[in-house]
Amino acid sequence: METTGRAAEGDPLKTGADEAETGTGPSVTELKKKKKKSCKEVLGFSKLTHWRTGVFFFSLFLCLTIVFAFSFIIPCPVRPQYLTTWNRTFSEAGTYDFLAVEDANKDNVMDVLFVLKNTEISQNQTCTAAGLPSPCAFVLAVDGTNGETLWGRALVPEFHWAQCGLDGEKGRSWDCLLSHSDQLTAVNKYTGEIVWQQPQPPGLNSSVPALIVPDLDGDKVSDVAVVASDMTQLAFLSGKTGVQTGSTVVLDSIETVNHLLYCTAEGSYYVLIQRDSGLYGLALWRIAAKAGVKVSIPKDKRWEKDANATSGLVPIYECDPVRQVLRIGLKGCAPDLLLVTANGVAVVGKRLQLLWRFNTSTILSEPSFGHFNKDDVLDVVLEEDIGNYTKRVLILDGKSGGLLWEVNLVASPNSPRPAAIHTINSFSVFMFWGTMASRGNSSEPSVSDRHSYLLHPLYPGVLLQSTNVMDHIVTFQATLLENGRHAAYILLTGPGAEGADATVVLSKRKMKQDVPDSAVVHIGTGGDTATSEEIKDAFGRLRFSDW
Repeated sequence: METTGRAAEGDPLKTGADEAETGTGPSVTELKKKKKKSCKEVLGFSKLTHWRTGVFFFSLFLCLTIVFAFSFIIPCPVRPQYLTTWNRTFSEAGTYDFLAVEDANKDNVMDVLFVLKNTEISQNQTCTAAGLPSPCAFVLAVDGTNGETLWGRALVPEFHWAQCGLDGEKGRSWDCLLSHSDQLTAVNKYTGEIVWQQPQPPGLNSSVPALIVPDLDGDKVSDVAVVASDMTQLAFLSGKTGVQTGSTVVLDSIETVNHLLYCTAEGSYYVLIQRDSGLYGLALWRIAAKAGVKVSIPKDKRWEKDANATSGLVPIYECDPVRQVLRIGLKGCAPDLLLVTANGVAVVGKRLQLLWRFNTSTILSEPSFGHFNKDDVLDVVLEEDIGNYTKRVLILDGKSGGLLWEVNLVASPNSPRPAAIHTINSFSVFMFWGTMASRGNSSEPSVSDRHSYLLHPLYPGVLLQSTNVMDHIVTFQATLLENGRHAAYILLTGPGAEGADATVVLSKRKMKQDVPDSAVVHIGTGGDTATSEEIKDAFGRLRFSDW
């Protein structure tokens, strides 16, 4: 048995043949059939494998062909090449307090629009060639990457005001509205072409801002409301042609520095009116009815239940006179409102409730917003006059109104308002102007003492002080020139009197460019223990983001 077992283990095929001979297993004929069938199966599997390999390589070849074809048809986008700094100088010219940052050549990089008073901006673009008296007003767009002129448009003098960023509504082919001489002119920001030009509404000296309102005349294009500079009159204009829609409406209001159109949570619109007793809202549908315009505009039940039965005014804030109204956040309906009053600042929520209030003395400049802490709520930056040529810069918590940070600076003349640029770390870098106060110095400050300062929220005990700017600053803006990249500030300098003739300079500087040469100034007591190099490195590592 052992010998038989070993033979079976050593030669298993023989065992099968022996079984066939002895009759205990399958016959020889059956074994031959199985062998033939097995060969056919192996041959079929081999053919199938070859087909699969061929299909695989064909698919791979097809994919590579498509990839290479599209790599030539659709090349990789070329990133714009920035100049770190650029300057445009215009001799014997005048300029105005207007500066807009818009993408004017569709390269996804912000460009700069401003207004110049001159006889010409190039040999081919003169007031005389445009058939206008000389000097005239030119609205110019310059490339944000290198400062080169994209386009220029000559307009009849005198210039009054301009407003850009009005391209949010579909159907409208213009983006900037300018008031000059006795005319209103709508300009396309991409080409500089005049879309329409109309005379000012009779007896109405309009002021900025123009209010973009829903379509009132049925041409499927959003319309414009212009308000008199003394806030006593309002007129509707067609967004498509500029022709006045309806009659001019008389508003019962006091003279104010600005006005605002507010969209409620229900999609209803109210013009915010400032009076001696506080801030009030007047429904757009009521104003349109007074103008004789028949249009269906949504009504907000929550607001309307508080409206005065006679005047239609909805009380928003009645504690003391309101000097200024600002939206907190620029997008969407029903934002909170920041009110600058005679005794401080207050924030009113979308349900018309007072969220918080902070008492101060005189506010020197328009407040600005940024993120000092990481609660995703915009904080408020104020400049308060505390006397003796000194101002207090404060950052208030946007959620509670509590004081987050402060510093005293000499209130240098001709200092722009504070600004902030957001970072990917959920906080902002703040920029403001002035002079670090020195003990015992109460003399009147001069422009030569003016500096710009950068504040990093993670290092609240230090400021980064840049070199001073000697020229008269007409206007200033800190911004991102590209989505999430290239933080810079734009300076427009020129004569002290608006529109007077002198040398006008428009310049752009990258914010990080000034960091290596800036001085680290410690403020308060027991400030940060980081070295100057560590603080500068922290500024250098910043990465920026949109709000």
